[in-house]
Amino acid sequence: MLWDTHMHTYFSSDSEAGIHEMIKAAKDAGLAGICFTDHMDIDYPCDKPQAFFFSLPEYYQKMTAIQAEFQGIFPIRIGMELGLQVHLKDKLPGVTAAYPLDFVIGSSHLVHGMDPYYPEYFQGKEEDAAYRGYFESILENLAVFDCFDVYGHIDYIVRYGPNQNQFYSYGKFADVIDEILRVLIQKGKGIEINTAGFKYGLGHPHPTEQILKRYRELGGEIITVGADAHKAEHVAFAFEKVPALLTEAGFRYYTVFRQRKAEFYPL
Repeated sequence: MLWDTHMHTYFSSDSEAGIHEMIKAAKDAGLAGICFTDHMDIDYPCDKPQAFFFSLPEYYQKMTAIQAEFQGIFPIRIGMELGLQVHLKDKLPGVTAAYPLDFVIGSSHLVHGMDPYYPEYFQGKEEDAAYRGYFESILENLAVFDCFDVYGHIDYIVRYGPNQNQFYSYGKFADVIDEILRVLIQKGKGIEINTAGFKYGLGHPHPTEQILKRYRELGGEIITVGADAHKAEHVAFAFEKVPALLTEAGFRYYTVFRQRKAEFYPL
């Protein structure tokens, strides 16, 4: 029985999922518990200034009410997925400290103000150079941020590359990826196994199996599990693969956060 600790509701602008329908899907999937992690991407570059931004007081009030509703019935934690950008280094720590959240995923959705979700990011770039630029931007974020618990979907960019992961491999970018993993370990931060890679047809999780194994080889211990669901049908997506994937990478446990502290559960 796993926890799904990366999921989105209507508080995220790219989701219309209801909170109760996500909980029902989690219970139907036999999960041990869940953590909601709606998007908080301040200064997302688009024509809607509130895109990927929600009212934290409203969110916390709603989620604590949901926790109370399901107390003793189904465990629910409150978190967010925080979009990291270097120019926000003085602002984001205050956002995460404003309310007693259980869990914060730090994610790179933007590379110097551009989202790889859009083809424009790749225009004029070789695919490998575009991927390397993404990984290097993670290192830039890690140099200035500590206000998160795990780094989300480290190779997120391959979802949207012109050839997705057809020509992508850990080995091509081992130097920069290893440095990312070392810095995370030094900071006491974790990573996640994000099963959305299977949903996107990549045949692998985010990050890939080799990166999961390398994180463990370097001494990494903190690993959360999330499907990155934006719809109820994707809660716990491909979770049947997770125990074997983590075991083969050298893990004997996975991690759930409570009040920003790691708790370890056997696989």
